Amino acid sequence: MALPREGEGAKRPLQGGWRETGGRRSSTFTRLLRHGFTDPSAAERFLDAPGLGAVRSDPLLLDALGATADPDLALFGLVRLVEAQGDEQGRRELLDTLVTAKPLRDRLLGVLGASEALADHLARHPRDWRALAVYESTDLHPGVADFERGLADATDPESLRVAYRRCLLAIAARDVCGTTDVAEAAAELADLATATLCAALALACAAAPEDAARCRLAVIAMGKCGGHELNYVSDVDVIFVAEAAGDTDEGEALRAATRLASHMMRICSETNVEGTIWPVDANLRPEGRNGPLVRTLSSHLAYYQRWAKTWEFQALLKARPVAGDPALGEEYVATLAPLVWQAAERENFVADVQKMRRRVVENIPAGEVERELKLGPGGLRDVEFAVQMLQLVHGRGDASIRSGSTLEALKALGAGGYVGRVDAAQLDDAYRFLRSLEHRIQLYKLRRTHLVPEDDADLRRIGRSLGMRTEPITELHRAWRRHTSVVRRLHEKLFYRPLLDAVAQLAPGETRLSTEAARERLVALGYADPSGALRHLEALASGVSRKAAIQRTLLPVLLGWFADSADPDAGLLNFRKVSDALGKTPWYLRLLRDEGAAAENLARVLSAGRLAPDLLLRAPEAVALLGDRRGLEPRGRAALEQEILAAVRRADDAEQAVAAARGARRRELFRTAAGDLIGSYGTEDRPAEEDTGTLVDLVGDAISDLTAATLAGALRAVVREGWGDTLPTRFAVIGMGRFGGHEMGYGSDADVLFVHEPREGADEQEAAKAAAKVVAEMRRLLQIPSADPPLLIDADLRPEGRSGPLVRTLKSYEAYYRRWSLGWEAQALLRAEPVAGDADLGRAFIDLADPLRYPAQGLTEDAVREIRRLKARMEAERMPRGTDPTLHAKLGRGGLSDIEWTVQLLQLEHGHEVPALRTTRTRDALAAALAADLIPPQDAATLDEAWVLASRVRNAVMLVRGRAGDTFPSDGRELAAVARYLGYDPGHVGDMLDDYRRVTRRARGVMEERFYGG
Repeated sequence: MALPREGEGAKRPLQGGWRETGGRRSSTFTRLLRHGFTDPSAAERFLDAPGLGAVRSDPLLLDALGATADPDLALFGLVRLVEAQGDEQGRRELLDTLVTAKPLRDRLLGVLGASEALADHLARHPRDWRALAVYESTDLHPGVADFERGLADATDPESLRVAYRRCLLAIAARDVCGTTDVAEAAAELADLATATLCAALALACAAAPEDAARCRLAVIAMGKCGGHELNYVSDVDVIFVAEAAGDTDEGEALRAATRLASHMMRICSETNVEGTIWPVDANLRPEGRNGPLVRTLSSHLAYYQRWAKTWEFQALLKARPVAGDPALGEEYVATLAPLVWQAAERENFVADVQKMRRRVVENIPAGEVERELKLGPGGLRDVEFAVQMLQLVHGRGDASIRSGSTLEALKALGAGGYVGRVDAAQLDDAYRFLRSLEHRIQLYKLRRTHLVPEDDADLRRIGRSLGMRTEPITELHRAWRRHTSVVRRLHEKLFYRPLLDAVAQLAPGETRLSTEAARERLVALGYADPSGALRHLEALASGVSRKAAIQRTLLPVLLGWFADSADPDAGLLNFRKVSDALGKTPWYLRLLRDEGAAAENLARVLSAGRLAPDLLLRAPEAVALLGDRRGLEPRGRAALEQEILAAVRRADDAEQAVAAARGARRRELFRTAAGDLIGSYGTEDRPAEEDTGTLVDLVGDAISDLTAATLAGALRAVVREGWGDTLPTRFAVIGMGRFGGHEMGYGSDADVLFVHEPREGADEQEAAKAAAKVVAEMRRLLQIPSADPPLLIDADLRPEGRSGPLVRTLKSYEAYYRRWSLGWEAQALLRAEPVAGDADLGRAFIDLADPLRYPAQGLTEDAVREIRRLKARMEAERMPRGTDPTLHAKLGRGGLSDIEWTVQLLQLEHGHEVPALRTTRTRDALAAALAADLIPPQDAATLDEAWVLASRVRNAVMLVRGRAGDTFPSDGRELAAVARYLGYDPGHVGDMLDDYRRVTRRARGVMEERFYGG
């Protein structure tokens, strides 16, 4: 029958019907189905082709075809190969050998059933099937010398490609027939690559003998080729090193070496009628593609000593000389190896490792993550990265773990106690499966890919090639998911499980990590006090109790989350404190073990700074909030006030009542801080909140509502104890500043004004005394030293400031504002909002304030000039001495003060005519000004961005240090923790400060134009 022409060789026959004999399927059709053919009708037609007439009825052939990964593909390839022989003698020789020699039959059909690309090669080079007929002991495990002999006849790039594919054919045959396992096949592929690089370099030297005479050039294999674990289709990573030969000038020698190296790369990488071998990638060299292709050894050494990053030392783990001058290649490896094993001592090692761990899954298209074998979660890179990091940490003192092969290194790590033996065995099994799956995927078309296909025919072929014959697609998916799950589960445990084994004193006779090795690993993972960390681990995980057993399950994962923070030591110490406090509480460890989010949330909160852990440790039972995402959502003011007022009613006296209110406030502060931290950091299942303005608003609303509810509770408690149900005067609390603007941070005081109005018939002096006593008692009770944080009341924005009375009547406020008030006091009233006490009195105060803060005619020029003068005076006088004005979040350039005064000037000028400007919230007022065309969109966006950033900086400082501050911390760890809260990866503190200065500089420019008038 006619076959497709050369260019159509990759097209499979279409699925057809079946041949009928008297209305029934033929017996051949049934046998073909039973042997795994998916298109028996087409298979019958192929078997009837003239070329296969001599063997069509041979049962061995049908059995052998049925044993392949894809019987239809194998038969189609065989028909093409038979017809390509060209003469009858060639066809007869092939078929006779096929029927009589089982090794050839298994190998040839195995390759044809697994690789369409190699079937195409055989159709183009029909005599190459003889490469599979050899079956001697030397053929089982060929090395570089064997492959060099296989490539020896190549005289040009095209013949080298043909010879390479011929050798590849034999490797694939041994692989698909199970003669070699996946590690041996990968090693053979690396040896073939080595021989090919040697041959390509020889061709380049033969083409330019003068260049070859001027230099000594060595080719260093990197990556999978260097590690003796190459794929079927992969870039071959190399580094070139050269020295002058004889008395040749070094510059001329390097130019000659560069020409040779470039030619060698082209020979392997360029595509011609025979396709390509593989790309040669030299981008792992110093300075990457921006650096010279070839360097001297001294130049390499100088770069790695001064400039190299951690990932470059990680890459050198696999460096292996493969071609060119062998002495120079060995010298290169010997010279740089000591630097590799010192990498873990480098200053930025921990930050680099954390960045590399994040980079593993970056830049994968969302639709491909779950199909990605190499970079996806639980993929090959997870295993390779973990093994290489452990080698860098422990290889300095233990040469046995320095292998470039992932599997050999993993075995050595297990034998040395650096990885648990069971974990090492499970990871070995998973890695072998994933590499086998990768090989089978690439072998089909000899294309570089790491994606598991979606087509059922492809999945069926791959599953069958891996020995899954009953339900290959289902079995393949099940095995793949099982192995990736194992890798995901073990990936972090690899680092931390041996640390527990080193201190837990379990299972005598087991090889354990030494104390010194455990310290080394903890330092490499970012722990500043490894001895202290080991003591904490021993206290938590030692013994045979159920509690210790659960801790040993939790800690490997928790330690990883702690190490991902800016202060792992604090995270572990705080976890020990919480565990000690709740150790006998049955629900605590069960919550962490069984509620997926709780353990990670707790780890993030405990290692992110001082404030949240301090709040939690004062009442550890609040850890229960972390088990449910909704448990971290702020509660509304009404619910908070209802709870606090109920607690006040149950209390015996005012002190006990306010203590209960403060206890509720502490719990809710923890809820808010935990939700903010987790939203800022993100978790493994939920990314960080991208809209940081939303986080600022959530925190501002939550803390402002909580403060209002606490004040309402304290007011009720004081009134009830001193006067029963009714105070002789109506009393209201007016929120001011950030409190009134719903913009409080973790370190904010409660800015307020107190107003009272004597009840009808009450003595005014007695009413005033009662009101003053209420204020004094509220302030005292809310600041009594206790386990709960104090709530400081600041009434300095009242008329006459600190010199004036703490509380006034409404008429007194009215008289003062009418006769004496200054411009800044009208500006301060822009934030006024009733927060507690008599609602009607609060509204009356707002009615009094509105004409002052939203004047009917706007501001006079004198008033505007006075506001500007006061702002300039503040800038000159209130900035703390020695403070960098570009980094002060409140008073600094482009900070909160600049933005808020700019917005408030707009409110004072236009609030009467633009109702939307009548808000106490800065961002809402800015949005209203934008909507009213009072400020251009770009300027509004610039001010909003800076306001949000400065607010988050203040919140971050309080969360990290446990005390309020307006400037970035000077301590390195605290500064790094602020950076992490703001969304910067480890090692990017400088970027954070640069970005802050850039954003606030732009905001200051807008402010000077909009506020000062240019």
